[in-house]
Amino acid sequence: MSDALLSIQDLEVAFKTEDGFTKAVEGISFSIAKGETVAVVGESGSGKSVTSLSALQLLPQPPAAYPNGKILFTRKDGTTIDLLKIPAAQLQSIRGNEIAMIFQEPMTSLNPVFTCGTQVMEAIQLHQQVSKEEARLRTLSLFEKVKLPNPEAMLHRYPHQLSGGQKQRVMIAMAMSCNPSLLIADEPTTALDVTVQNTILQLIKQLQNENGMGVLFITHDLAVVHDIADRIVVLYKGAIVEQGTTTDIFQRPQHPYTKALLACRPALHPKGKRLPVVNDFLEVANTADSFKPTVVSEKPDIQNPNSKSDSYRIQTPDSPTPLLEVKNLNVWFSEKKKLFGKPTSFIKAVNDVSFDVFAGETLGLVGESGCGKTTLGRAILRLVEATSGSILLNSKNILDQSANAFKSNRKDLQIVFQDPYSSLNPRITIGDAITEPMLVHQLATTKKQAKERTVGLLEKVNLTADHFKRYPHEFSGGQRQRIVIARALALHPSFIVWDESVSALDVSVQAQVLNLLNDLKQEFNFTSIFISHDLAVVRYICDRIIVMNKGQIEETGTADDIYFHPQKEYTRQLLEAVPGRTTLV
Repeated sequence: MSDALLSIQDLEVAFKTEDGFTKAVEGISFSIAKGETVAVVGESGSGKSVTSLSALQLLPQPPAAYPNGKILFTRKDGTTIDLLKIPAAQLQSIRGNEIAMIFQEPMTSLNPVFTCGTQVMEAIQLHQQVSKEEARLRTLSLFEKVKLPNPEAMLHRYPHQLSGGQKQRVMIAMAMSCNPSLLIADEPTTALDVTVQNTILQLIKQLQNENGMGVLFITHDLAVVHDIADRIVVLYKGAIVEQGTTTDIFQRPQHPYTKALLACRPALHPKGKRLPVVNDFLEVANTADSFKPTVVSEKPDIQNPNSKSDSYRIQTPDSPTPLLEVKNLNVWFSEKKKLFGKPTSFIKAVNDVSFDVFAGETLGLVGESGCGKTTLGRAILRLVEATSGSILLNSKNILDQSANAFKSNRKDLQIVFQDPYSSLNPRITIGDAITEPMLVHQLATTKKQAKERTVGLLEKVNLTADHFKRYPHEFSGGQRQRIVIARALALHPSFIVWDESVSALDVSVQAQVLNLLNDLKQEFNFTSIFISHDLAVVRYICDRIIVMNKGQIEETGTADDIYFHPQKEYTRQLLEAVPGRTTLV
């Protein structure tokens, strides 16, 4: 490891708790050479982010401690230092200058009260000791290099005025501002559209080739790093279970956990098949090969659900009469106004959209951020008011109903949001969060009856009665998603909108939730709209798909027709950006 840019040797990271120290990382070792990309892969809680944050000592001490190990870094002047033992002043000169980091959530990493240009200029002036005008010119050049639209205007915009992909580009520009030797990218594409994700990955690779820097790429999705990583390190519960070249990991995985991460993606399985999950591999390691991903063919072989317990019924409309009819729907937002408030121009988020949803059907809405899919889903539930058009539920136009009259429909129309933590009240237990709507809509006459029904719902989503009195922060992301699913089902709705409800989950947790949705759909037979930017997930879970682009319907058809035989170029671009769609394991 003497020629390594970064060498992590026997690293241990522990956190002080009331019961003593708990190890988050235990004895891991790997290195990164100049110009090399090493991906560290694992689920939430595997220790991958703790490892990356340790390299720059960004973990608070205490409670974090380093009982053992070294993190050796070779500086630009050729000297090698241990990042865990250098003084704070020396470390400050390395952060951002020689080692840069891109964090998972750019909105929380950028200061909301300063413009994007000011924040990048500050980093340049801090480390390069140049004038303000020189820093401005360098920032402008960086914004051009990361392909931000209208770089001059971007200098003066605040983070909230940018899309998720644009904010991530600003973070990349800031990270590259001092030509670092090492770039640490901690989940830089999580929850981004597949097309934006693909662009960000290509951008990082391009900048690496131009600057010859090493890259430490942190992710929970192996497919994301298939085309950019030279080597892969797989972490599980704080320890390395496998590492090797990208080719070896993908074509000849050795550890059951690695096989599980590769197998969980919906893109690798026929529609209607139950997705394998991590426990399938770890509990029965000797039969792990039986869960090897099935390569999707153009005519998936769907097994008879009566003879195969791991298959689901492919839904067909129960009747020719739609449960929901959307006709010429428009949702416009005023962009500019006159002096006295009269709008002069509009953003047409949803523009003259019409479609039907049949009883028992799952309809997919797919498109990039800004295409109008989420606005459309919320307009159907009247969480966003429509500008014009009609929405017929059981042949009755809900847009004509007053707010009070529409309340009776609330229990029949439910939504599951992308971020379950922000949609749960942190001050009440999850039991109260689920029982409250039952009592409000008088589906339970007593608190005891409501609690019994809630416990039953928790068990249906693979939680237990013991979870009833716990608070949202005591659960993992996947568990919180199960909780909001249980809350949505508490009122026995006939229609559910799933708004990017699995986008930010680990691939293994995503597989669990998708299996759960299929199970619940078979049991409750609800009708739903499933909103996502990932066509692979939508193809797996939906019966039909609508592709949206710039507020309008670009293409519609059955799930397999859209996925295997797209007619429009926009749809083909979405499919090409799906990570690992054609990867064979």
